[in-house]
Amino acid sequence: MLTHYGPEVQAWLDAAPGLLEQAAERWELSLSSYHDAGHASVIALATSSDGRPLLLKAWADPARYRHEISALQLWVGGPTADVVEVANDLGVAALELVGGRPGGADRPAREIQMVAVALHGLHTLGRRRNRPTGFPLLADHLRTEMLPRIEQRIQTVRLGAWRPLIDAVCPSLADLTEDAGRTTVLHADLYRENVPFDWMGLPRLLDPLPMVGDAVFDWAFWTVYYDLGHGIDRRLAAAARISRIPVPVLAPWCRALAVDGFLFYIESRDPRAQRMSEVLSSLSPSIPRRDS
Repeated sequence: MLTHYGPEVQAWLDAAPGLLEQAAERWELSLSSYHDAGHASVIALATSSDGRPLLLKAWADPARYRHEISALQLWVGGPTADVVEVANDLGVAALELVGGRPGGADRPAREIQMVAVALHGLHTLGRRRNRPTGFPLLADHLRTEMLPRIEQRIQTVRLGAWRPLIDAVCPSLADLTEDAGRTTVLHADLYRENVPFDWMGLPRLLDPLPMVGDAVFDWAFWTVYYDLGHGIDRRLAAAARISRIPVPVLAPWCRALAVDGFLFYIESRDPRAQRMSEVLSSLSPSIPRRDS
């Protein structure tokens, strides 16, 4: 969290255990242990007075807290976790512990197909229900964050032998056009660790970074990042089949999200850069490939 937010978050980190304790006392929960230390929140395991296992989550960023809780409440009854309690004054919520344990229950053999169906259901709820105001817009994210940082890194990061790969991909960034007919509330953070399975073997989509925009963004993110370097062809095929967004429409979004991550991996000397180069090559056979 210090890396993500900077040293100014230290005061909040010092206060976070007290915030969780206040919330637990308010809701008559028993705290057991901390689960992990993410880059945006602190999570503890808790048990209700009737023995129900829960996650107690505290957010460092009040806006992120509001957006995540609003999205989960919008998707209530869908493939997400139940919001059991909220404390707006503390920035803390009690959430259902999916599968009764951190990480959820065992994953089924048909994981990819089931997650694709769940994501389609999430998008359907986001279109049909009245959305709360205040969610960030995908258009703003592209215009003010993602595309500028891609351009900035292309100019400043030492690409070396990666330069031909980046130069081959960049023209497709101009093909990112949203379709208003697909506008919904996006999850926008579809890593595999954010999709545990419950006791019934059903996926739950957690920890969203919700935005309003074209569903193609979520499908592309899931295709590229859900299990980086593994099964991308299967996910792309499933995304096209379930969403009914043709592969030629999905592919430029996949390449844009992949090159964004690729440049970050190169800049930070992350070993995942090699895997991402292979992802980019698989998304466009004409792109030159750099061997490891």
